[in-house]
Amino acid sequence: MNSEEYWQKFCQETNTDPNSVHVSWSFGYGEEVADELLTLVKQGVKRATTSAFDLYEKDDYVPKAGDYNIILDGRGNPGCVTQTKVSEVVPFKNVTAEHAFLEGEGDKTLDYWRKVHTEFFKKEYSAVGKTFNDNISCLCEYFELKYID
Repeated sequence: MNSEEYWQKFCQETNTDPNSVHVSWSFGYGEEVADELLTLVKQGVKRATTSAFDLYEKDDYVPKAGDYNIILDGRGNPGCVTQTKVSEVVPFKNVTAEHAFLEGEGDKTLDYWRKVHTEFFKKEYSAVGKTFNDNISCLCEYFELKYID
């Protein structure tokens, strides 16, 4: 089943307006990471995510409260639907321990979050000829699991 078929099934089963804003995406880079983080979402452990706001292109979709997300596995198959509850931009150095905990990764501490995200963002920034620092703008998104087929 592709993402749009999954979306239609979700809408039918939950009486959700099929015209609601929805996007399909997977976490991180690589099949293994995408699968691992999708599993955490499905288990209710992962309820937040962070992206480098400065790296969004002019026409890129930016998550907003109320929007739906079809979370894909590492092979591009839909795994669940979430709904964005909060979307806010904060400097990397100001990401909170609560946000790190809600990301649900590793030991859920802010130290772990900073270590993993520093490595991740350094690669992302380097790939576009930019330099990561503690003042980069992070898009912190909080979401709620709405559907698992």
